[in-house]
Formats: sequence, C-alpha cells, structure tokens
Amino acid sequence: MIVKEVCNAIWSIMKSEFLPTPSKENWETIALDFERNANFPHCIGAVDGKHIRIICPSGSGSMYYNYKQYNSLVLMAIADSNYRFVYVNIGSYGKDCDSAIFKQSEIWKSITMGTHQLPEPKGLLGTDSPNLPYFFVGDEAFALHKHLLRPFGGSNLSIEKKIFNYRLSRARRYIECAFGILSNKWRIFHRPINVEPDFAVDIVKASVVLHNFVRERDGILFEDSTTITGLEDLQPEYSSRGGLSANNIRQTLCDYFVNVGSVPWQMSKV
Repeated sequence: MIVKEVCNAIWSIMKSEFLPTPSKENWETIALDFERNANFPHCIGAVDGKHIRIICPSGSGSMYYNYKQYNSLVLMAIADSNYRFVYVNIGSYGKDCDSAIFKQSEIWKSITMGTHQLPEPKGLLGTDSPNLPYFFVGDEAFALHKHLLRPFGGSNLSIEKKIFNYRLSRARRYIECAFGILSNKWRIFHRPINVEPDFAVDIVKASVVLHNFVRERDGILFEDSTTITGLEDLQPEYSSRGGLSANNIRQTLCDYFVNVGSVPWQMSKV
C-alpha cells in the first residue's frame, strides 16, 4: 500500500513539471535538437513501444501474452534527442501491436484531428523543397503517415533509400536508448513485476517521471546505466503502404540526405 501510494504521489505531483504536454514551442525545440544531434530535420520525437514483463494476472487469458511469448503490458513512448520521454501511454495489453496502440493514444488522435498544434510546415534549410510537416520517426511496426515516418521496406533498395533508412535509424535510436537507460536505472524492469496490472502501471508511471527528473538533474551522467537493454523490442516488418503525401515526404528527405543534408560518414554505413 505504501509503495502504491508513493508511486501515485510521484506521478500526480511531478508529472506537470517533468512530463508536461508539449506545446508548439516545445515541439520546435525538440525538432532543433534532433537536427543538431541526429542530423534529421523536422523530427519531433522517436516513438516505440516497450514490453514491461509482468506475472500473468489470474483470469486474464491470453490478453497480456505477447509475440515474444511472455506476459507484458506495453509502455508506448515518444522520446526527444536528450533521452527524455515526451509522452507516454502505459498499460495496453501485451498482445496488441505498437501501431494499433499508438493510433489509439490521445496525442495521436489529437494530431490527426487537428486539435493538437504542431509547428507550421516549412521547407528544408538550404533547399527550395516544398514545405514539409513535422513528424515522429518509428520502426517498421508503424503505419506510414505524414506525421509518422518509417523506414523503406524490402532488401533491394536504392542507395538513396538505404541512406534514408540509416539516417532515420540514427534518429530512432533515442527511444531505444531511453528504454535501455530506464531499464538499467530502475532495476525492477530486470524481472517480471509480480503485482496486479493496475499496480504495475503505477510503478511504470513513477519510473518514467523519475527518469525525466534524473535526466534533467544529472544531464548525461549515466555511466552506470548506458548499457542498452531496450534494443530487443523490435517488431516484425509490416507493409510500407501509406498516403501519397507521406511517400512524397520520404522521397524529399531521400533527395535532401544525398545532397545538401548529407553527412560525411553515411556512405560507409550503407
């Protein structure tokens, strides 16, 4: 009872300061950081889901049983390029896929309905490209959208598409590393959590807020917790079909990454 009460207090008191709903200005700052740290323009966050291992609740059937063959609930999160969580959705069933969970999240619904204000679209610096919207980056588990870019699928890709996939992976790694830091800093995630799902959600909420608190106070002093254990949360590949607008955005970025926006080492990576 004490642990549950403390977790709820941490979440309710600290959330507004260390996990606030991003404003338009916050998104612009995040995008500038991604462009500086990951060389990926217009990116306002890296999104992914992490399976939090739990003991199978009685009477739950296969609801929490995931494709990795253990019981879990899902931490769906967006991270910035400083390994801080910008948004979290906690508690979905382990059987649900990342794309479906994210589509049902409050932030994605508000973005697609136009009620959440993102920065205004603009062209890429140093080019005469059309105005591009701001977007999240995710892995192959997510559906392509103008506000959510994923890698090109397939194995016989052109050099431009391989470079795009490499550059996107550099931006996407921040959410994977954030999960790894979270797991190693709060060691309860190294084993199945033996409590009811609602209690497990409270523990994850408190850990996420404390993660951001420590990130702000300690900066990058994470020598004790930077061995990444969150990189195993990769989903099988899905179809890459998407709207014409989203495909045009990816193609525009492909052209940008092999011209004005190229980095010296990218060819050695593909």
